[in-house]
Amino acid sequence: MNETEPTGVSQVDVTPGRRRSPLAVSVVAAAVLLAGGGTYLAVAAAGGERGGTEQAAVADNRGAPPPTAGDGGTTAPGIAPGEPDPGGATYRVAGTLPDGPGTAHTYRPKGTVDADDVARLADLLGVEGTPVEEHGAWRVGPQKDGSGAVLRVDAQAPATWTYHVGGPVTDNCPKGKKVCPPDGGGSGKPVGEDAAKRAAAPVLEGLGLADARLDASQVMDGVRVVNADPVVAGLPTYDWSTGIRVGSGGAVVGGSGRLLEPVRAAEYPVMTAQEAVAELNEAVGHRDGRIGGCATPVPNGGPQAPDVMGGAAEPTGADPAAPCEPGRTPLPPKERVTIRGAAFGLAGQLEKGAPALVPAWLFDAERENGERYRFAYPAVPVERLAPEPDEAGGHLRVDRYEARDRTLTVWFTGGVCSRYTVRAEETATQVKVRLYETPVELDRACIALGVDLSDTVTLRVPLGDREVVDAVSGEPVPRK
Repeated sequence: MNETEPTGVSQVDVTPGRRRSPLAVSVVAAAVLLAGGGTYLAVAAAGGERGGTEQAAVADNRGAPPPTAGDGGTTAPGIAPGEPDPGGATYRVAGTLPDGPGTAHTYRPKGTVDADDVARLADLLGVEGTPVEEHGAWRVGPQKDGSGAVLRVDAQAPATWTYHVGGPVTDNCPKGKKVCPPDGGGSGKPVGEDAAKRAAAPVLEGLGLADARLDASQVMDGVRVVNADPVVAGLPTYDWSTGIRVGSGGAVVGGSGRLLEPVRAAEYPVMTAQEAVAELNEAVGHRDGRIGGCATPVPNGGPQAPDVMGGAAEPTGADPAAPCEPGRTPLPPKERVTIRGAAFGLAGQLEKGAPALVPAWLFDAERENGERYRFAYPAVPVERLAPEPDEAGGHLRVDRYEARDRTLTVWFTGGVCSRYTVRAEETATQVKVRLYETPVELDRACIALGVDLSDTVTLRVPLGDREVVDAVSGEPVPRK
């Protein structure tokens, strides 16, 4: 071989999924719970409830079915096609899946927001005060004691915003206000789904989301969340929702979303739905059962984005809970999932390191117990969306390797909240190994842990006496 040829592509998903090669997990460091856009979210410690029978898995979590209360035990690592399934899922297709459009565009928010943009949002939410810019974000609301309603909006795209109540306020609704002052919302019986949708309607309409797909099945401590998934370029979306929290008194008490609308960006060739299922079945990974991959509710007939926690947009002093709600347990062993249908749409993901809506397949799946759920999987190969490692301000290092015939196994340190693509490029004298990292989703709070990962790629010919090098640094990789 005289020219460089990409020969092996393998993906490591350290969120719920399957695996082919050994995956050694070691805790390197624990950090904080983070959510998309750099926003700190205080995750509800208890009281989460789910309504309805149809659920959605987290965007791009390899489609692992949502755990149920009856699924006892812990989850073992997953499998690849044809291997025994110790704790993940394999996928079979019932019927015929669509081919898709062949090519499709991503959609990415661009630009900044100014004080007028923030003031209009504050008016929709009934937040009083003048927008003040601080540390790259806008703030409206009390500056000292934290009581009352507070709105924060990131100045840069996608202009993520959070609205929450920092203290008790009255039940009186000032004349002319579109949103009554919140009641704190955490005590009492939650309002019904229809009532919550009516309460959220003025805000959603003002944000241009009157035609969005709505789900109001999520309940947290007496607060009902109305999640709105926009339709972009005529396509359904996933993991790009605006969430409006409605308290037990029927008032809007919190919410979050993105203020800037995504605009058409790069065009990519896309996989068919059948090709996406094949890639899904080839995935490898480790399932923790608590970190990443938590299912979220979906209304009948539509996809649903991840939970919108709302609440405080800054640390509250309470210990953050695990990202999954109490009562969530791992999958039973040897789960076989049937894919009943697929719709082409857009899902929240990182494109070249920036939040974007990327072409995706929204799969309707059924578990062995008859439970239905929906999940999203990118229709664009992950390595095409990821930034080149030398453009990402640093890169993942390959720690060591082992070779047996045409099988090359590499070890590296990654995180539990990302999926990793391992790609090998061969020349006559070298095999260059390159790693790509893609966060599982944009808006799921996830604890930051370092894990020791390994995966295999298949070479065109045995390694022989060729050198294995890091494709970015050019440094030789030690043999195990």
